[in-house]
Amino acid sequence: MKKTGVIEGIKNLIQDNKLVLLYISSTQCSVCHALLPKIKFILKKYPEIKLKAISIDDYTEVAGEFSVFTIPAVILYINGKEYIRKARFISIEELDRSIGRYYEIMFG
Repeated sequence: MKKTGVIEGIKNLIQDNKLVLLYISSTQCSVCHALLPKIKFILKKYPEIKLKAISIDDYTEVAGEFSVFTIPAVILYINGKEYIRKARFISIEELDRSIGRYYEIMFG
């Protein structure tokens, strides 16, 4: 994706899908590298969720557009609205429970 269109691309992804999880990280962040595989693993239980991983090293404007002040950051959108936001110290178990609650409501 071209740098000028990345924000529009992400917004379109959020609007075009029921469930989108943004994972915003940096290549310089060791926690970010360790967390992404764990998030991908828990998302296997939630096949309707589209994952979009974005590096702020490549797209610094993403941090401003989505009000991300610390990394790693996870934002879950449901039908275009933000429902979950976690940053810095992210508990995988807590994230899994939170996603599971919304997922259960939507897909029973």
